[in-house]
Amino acid sequence: MTEESTPKWKGKAMAELPATDPQLTWEVLEDFCNVHKWLPIETCYHVEGLSGQPGLVRYCASTVEEEGVGDDAEKTTTIKWAKEKLLEIDPVQRCLTYEVGENNLGFKSYVATIKVFPMNQDGSKIEWSFVSDPVQGWSFQDLNSLIESYLEFMVKKIELACNTN
Repeated sequence: MTEESTPKWKGKAMAELPATDPQLTWEVLEDFCNVHKWLPIETCYHVEGLSGQPGLVRYCASTVEEEGVGDDAEKTTTIKWAKEKLLEIDPVQRCLTYEVGENNLGFKSYVATIKVFPMNQDGSKIEWSFVSDPVQGWSFQDLNSLIESYLEFMVKKIELACNTN
């Protein structure tokens, strides 16, 4: 099978923040290089480009312990990392699109769009959609479940931060 004929994985996760103003939700998400405050990753920092502008690149990383194989196998510690580039950002429509570039996670092509919508009188909704080449060693459901769990984690952190001030 050639690369062009391999079907892309497409997924979408949505989460509601019923008591969080859409503008407050957006202010969290548009701060592209501080994603480590909202997701279960250890570090994220600005690598290149202008803050808040397409072309901005961030480096995200976490330390992962992996079980060895066999009776005497020791755990190994690995740093999983990715450089992610902001492709588009629209503060009026409250959406941004980014792609995963260099990484050791197995991504060849991954582009995600995150949008914030108003919901009811004072709530908001986040939609995280993605298109990816299949990732070696993963199933589509693995990736989709990861995005859903990240979004759930993010929503809890945003609600806590925005509704306790």
